[in-house]
Amino acid sequence: MNRWSRAALAAGAGLSCLAGAWAAPKTSNDAIGGVVIGPGGPEAGVWVIAETGDLPTGFAKVVVTDDKGRFVIPELPKANYKVWVRGYGLQDTEKKEAKRGETIRFSAKNESSPAAAARIYPGMYWYSLIDIPKSEEFPGTGTPANLMPPTMKSQSQWIDTTKNMCQSCHALGSKGIREIPSTFLKNGASSELAWALRTQAGQAMAYMALALGSMGPEKAYKVFANWTDRIAAGELPFAKPARPQGIERNVVFTMWDWASPKNYQHDAVSSDKRNPRVNANGLIYGSPEESTDLVPTLDPVRHVASTIKHPYIDPKTPSSTELPRGPSHYWGTDAIWDGHTSIHNVMMDEQGKVWFTARLRPNANPDFCKKGSDHPSAKIFPVNESPRGLSRYDPSTGKWDLIDTCFPTHHLYFDDDENQTLWTSAGGPGLGGGVVGWLNTRLFRQTGDSQKSQGWTPLVLDTNGNGVRDEYVEPNAPLDRAKDKRIMASLYAVMPSPVDDTIWGQSMDRGFSRIDQPGYLVRIKPGTDPARTAITEIFQPPEGTFGPRGLDIGLDGVVWTALSSGHLASFDRRLCKGPLNGPLSAEGKHCPEGWKVHRMPGPQFRGVDPNGSAEHAYYVWVDRYNTLGLGANVPLASANGGEGVLALVKGQFVMLRVPHPLGFFTKNFDGRIDDDKKGWKGRGVWTTTGTRANLHGEPEVGVNAYPKVYKVQMRPSPLAY
Repeated sequence: MNRWSRAALAAGAGLSCLAGAWAAPKTSNDAIGGVVIGPGGPEAGVWVIAETGDLPTGFAKVVVTDDKGRFVIPELPKANYKVWVRGYGLQDTEKKEAKRGETIRFSAKNESSPAAAARIYPGMYWYSLIDIPKSEEFPGTGTPANLMPPTMKSQSQWIDTTKNMCQSCHALGSKGIREIPSTFLKNGASSELAWALRTQAGQAMAYMALALGSMGPEKAYKVFANWTDRIAAGELPFAKPARPQGIERNVVFTMWDWASPKNYQHDAVSSDKRNPRVNANGLIYGSPEESTDLVPTLDPVRHVASTIKHPYIDPKTPSSTELPRGPSHYWGTDAIWDGHTSIHNVMMDEQGKVWFTARLRPNANPDFCKKGSDHPSAKIFPVNESPRGLSRYDPSTGKWDLIDTCFPTHHLYFDDDENQTLWTSAGGPGLGGGVVGWLNTRLFRQTGDSQKSQGWTPLVLDTNGNGVRDEYVEPNAPLDRAKDKRIMASLYAVMPSPVDDTIWGQSMDRGFSRIDQPGYLVRIKPGTDPARTAITEIFQPPEGTFGPRGLDIGLDGVVWTALSSGHLASFDRRLCKGPLNGPLSAEGKHCPEGWKVHRMPGPQFRGVDPNGSAEHAYYVWVDRYNTLGLGANVPLASANGGEGVLALVKGQFVMLRVPHPLGFFTKNFDGRIDDDKKGWKGRGVWTTTGTRANLHGEPEVGVNAYPKVYKVQMRPSPLAY
């Protein structure tokens, strides 16, 4: 007899009739089911969370109730679970103990106040309260009355900086940020001083100083202090989120702890982007960036988290322990990051080998990269420094290959050409002088010669319009009708097209790049000898939008990017009507008809164009092979303001919010098909915690907050098992 039946018998005839009215759903021996009843009846669209510490690593599953308040948490490993409910407008319920095969009835209570209800709102509902400087305050003058530098020229640049230098590393509206820790308010410190101190805490001090310097430090302190002061005084979000609706209730989140509370993750990989059946049921791999050299792994079948140490070439490779830091509210003066390898991005090839962009040595390049070298690419465009190279790990042997590249690396993706070319982006503003680099992995596998296998090219626009690359003028020089023009548009994202031989990328807007030029989509046609023949095209987002970040391409050839103006945007070059080269192409404004923009859901900052949204997506990923279950070629945005996975399905947004732990923040996705025969159970999208501060979402958990691996699946209905 399950606990539902026991409760009904114990409650007597009256309650038994009530329980019958809200009947438990059918379930299976490896699931937990039940119903959530609130003061007004069944609670539809609330989350039910099952957690356990019985497995080798922390484990939880989250589902959503149907329109009758019923739920089924499917495919649970054998363990003892604590199950509870969270929903907008409700108090978190008590945690009930349960085992697989049992059913539970929850009696939910309304929240005690609007303030209590708002504590679980996604971060953007809180950070949309920030008073962005008014448009008439720009450009900055550098004067005491204005406090912004002249290089901060518009409100859109301020917003782009806020989203792409602040929100891109931390969940800006999370409790740990919207409330100033007591450490920084000691001795009567003002809120502005507290913001100055908190942005010096920890080993990201230098990066935060760079962002604040770009905005004008005193102005930024005033704006953010005003925001947190108003919240401390009781101000609440002016907008309220809606509960999951329709197919949003079909989602199943599975999550595991991995790595360490002291480590943060940038990305995770499960399979080969080009073939999601590679590495079926295999390990998930992470990239811990500055925090550690220990690459985390997760075995999702046995629920085991482990690590692999990433090596480096030069013992003089800088360590994160050398970064300047101030005292942290949570960690004191400890240098919790100790990485050397700065592992930013991770991908898997068709053989199941794992590739990383990683630091292997100090920045100075070897001689073969520089002027005077006989390397084909160095003859065209010598490169003196590179902060990251490439590495390859073979899970079958445990062997590492460390690949010293002349070009800087940031993100990496494989082409499906005969050379299995690995293309890379450079990342930050002007890195490598604005080049795109590649590795011929077929040649590298045959010879092990990383010098001969690599190449790079500057980005050159065909501004003279003759269809070939010629001698060019430099980025700051005026156009010359007889020549082409080189641009400084270091790619942040990179993606080989699945429909032709072009490579697409995306360069950052002023907020991240700190270069006085807009963000672009970048199309590169390599030609027969890319170092000499590659031709580039650039495309600015349409009027009223700005700030591209991240890029992916569907099997239909449509390019997708997220915009810091609060939009998800697509670009289809086939729709362009005019010439795509010549002098008019130099600004990238020559194909507005190729763009379609979709306003992301959620509130907008007050006093800012309402056609945009406060939402921010770190990256965009196209689910080419329907690994999630919403259809093929569906774009997914890592909507960190809304704390969820944002999908655009047939022109309509589907928001899959992760309600626990609060402050869900991710930087990319990956899809895998483990077993075609199992339908929705045999596939899913994978990601990991991407914030640099795991504990910001729920500061009460403190230094015990682990980064997590998330698996996201869509089932046919909220009760499918």
